[in-house]
Amino acid sequence: MGYYKDIREFIRVLEENGKLVRFKREINKDTELMPLVRWQFRGLPDKDRKAFLFENVTDAKGKKYDGGVLVGSHAASRDIYALAMATRSESNDIVKKWEHAQFHPIKPVIVEYGPVQEEVHIGENLLEHGGLGEFAIPISTPGFDNAPYFSAGNYITKDPDTGIGNVGNYRTMVKAPARMSVSGRMPQHIRQHWRKYKERGMPMPVAAVIAPTPNVGLVAVTKVPFGIDELHVAGAIAGEPIEVVKCKTIDLEVPATAEIVIEGEVPTDSLEREGPFGEFTGYMGMGSPNIYVNVKCITHRKHPIWNAYMSQFPPSESSLMTQIGVEAIHYKLLKYDLGLDSVVDVGYHLESGGRTLCVVSMKNATTPQVWQALYGVCSRTTNYCKIIIAVDDDIDPRDMDSVMWALCYRMQPHRDINVAQGKTASLDPSAMPQDEMGLERPRTSSLLVDATRKWGYPPTSLPRKEFMEKARQIWEEEGLPELKPKMPWFGSSLGYWPKEIEEEAELALRGEHYLTGEKLAQGRIKV
Repeated sequence: MGYYKDIREFIRVLEENGKLVRFKREINKDTELMPLVRWQFRGLPDKDRKAFLFENVTDAKGKKYDGGVLVGSHAASRDIYALAMATRSESNDIVKKWEHAQFHPIKPVIVEYGPVQEEVHIGENLLEHGGLGEFAIPISTPGFDNAPYFSAGNYITKDPDTGIGNVGNYRTMVKAPARMSVSGRMPQHIRQHWRKYKERGMPMPVAAVIAPTPNVGLVAVTKVPFGIDELHVAGAIAGEPIEVVKCKTIDLEVPATAEIVIEGEVPTDSLEREGPFGEFTGYMGMGSPNIYVNVKCITHRKHPIWNAYMSQFPPSESSLMTQIGVEAIHYKLLKYDLGLDSVVDVGYHLESGGRTLCVVSMKNATTPQVWQALYGVCSRTTNYCKIIIAVDDDIDPRDMDSVMWALCYRMQPHRDINVAQGKTASLDPSAMPQDEMGLERPRTSSLLVDATRKWGYPPTSLPRKEFMEKARQIWEEEGLPELKPKMPWFGSSLGYWPKEIEEEAELALRGEHYLTGEKLAQGRIKV
């Protein structure tokens, strides 16, 4: 069986796997919809979180909408993310699929027609159904957001120099039936394209794609290196080319089976304030001058489904999407692009929004290799990675209990910490007071920590692996609660374990510890 043909097929798969909640009762998109989904991120563990499909949507003025609103469909949980990748979550299949996709991109194919153009609103008929007001775009943070925002808008642009396309996810403020502004500041790829069009004195063509197949959404939120078309990577995730159709008013191609496409142009001679909007940091992202889109055409399927991501306070859907994707990108960077064979894993943390706290697991790494990895992650993006920690491979990089143990006993602050300057992070409220934020981002920094062992350590103070495995077998035979092992879950030698002490431990296992006692008595020291 091939990959999902559209988001509707994926919805059926979510439901078949018990990962979908259908809401048939009337729900207000401005005050009720996102708070309902938010509760599962504040009150349920990852394994119990689901996607929500709202089928009877109204707004603050009592308007009823044709179609539905889908939230949590890509990464409400790790299981859902795995379904979006069409793979399993109980192994490292997600990592393997991401790795394969980066090395084996598949170019899209152009088709004559796609369902996304079942209805076309253009020219004098652009606003015949209300323009952007036709769609049930929810308010994500009721009481603080100043408008409905796209939170799952997949923006397609094209580099005017190379012709290479880009897909990126950017929050989008709805300002008028045919105007919206985009949070696309530098160094975002959409803004890099915008600068090139500005140099030419031309507006930038753009297409906002809503609810394509989930692989497109996954690559759009992942920082694929500039100059690589995310649609090619999405095709590799699917294992087949994405079918695209030509836009009606601009020279771009968009996924043919998406629910909605909004075609437009971005002026390059002016900016508008955009924001505030709830952000992944757990704080409101304040407004700033940003690019905006004049809508030229809207195409959509009949009874279109609006797709939104649950972002804002971590953990969230967007933080998990970002976490998994950025882990894959940085693993490839370190392991293959920088040639660091000692890299075992890269873990980001949901409490940081999936992008600010990074832990790199390494095996038998030299000190220079450790610092090469730390600075490699630091240099990958200017606005991510505030805290970067290197640990040994017996530490789980995604478990903060394990990481904190390494920080406490494998690192000395005066020797193993560096601070890297030259970062930027306008969404980090610790960078500077909000009323001092200008057009340029504040200068920030990254903390780099080598929390690896520098020499031989005594064994971890846990029973050896064979004893823990036997105990687990008994545990399961007795029907005790399901175990979720945390690293390290067994003791092992870490390089310092004298032969004499090893022999004494073996005597204890045979019940011969009195022999050790006799030996120690013979070696008494007079005081």
